[in-house]
Amino acid sequence: MELRKLSVDDIEPIKNVIFDAFTGEPWNDEWKSPEQFHRYISGLISNANSLSFGLFEDERLVGAAVGRIKYWYTGDEFWIDDLCIVSDCQGKGYGSCFLGLIEDYLHENGITKIVLLTEREYPAYRFYAANGFTEKKNRVVYEKNVR
Repeated sequence: MELRKLSVDDIEPIKNVIFDAFTGEPWNDEWKSPEQFHRYISGLISNANSLSFGLFEDERLVGAAVGRIKYWYTGDEFWIDDLCIVSDCQGKGYGSCFLGLIEDYLHENGITKIVLLTEREYPAYRFYAANGFTEKKNRVVYEKNVR
């Protein structure tokens, strides 16, 4: 397997991987508007601090990690917005391999931390814990619906 950086030029394959991974169990994301989904992915991969990776098996994109670099006082951080593996490759070690390759890249490029959000009810919570991530007990995620 091979790690490659992705760019705006890779938007369609990124969309395909993310759509495949997140519209099935257990996430069941319902993107009712293709335009909204396109804006979501485009916004993630086209901002100034964007950093996205693909996991390739031969020439097939089987995983995507889209996020951004946050230049923070404690060091540069990679904030992951979405990380996924296509459905037919899940549960086979691809995700752990992908994270390891990403960590190697980040280390080689002076990025000191990976930060992400996930929900406790989903398998991703256990996946990240099993891959060495720790939950920040002093952090709270707030949200508020706008009228």
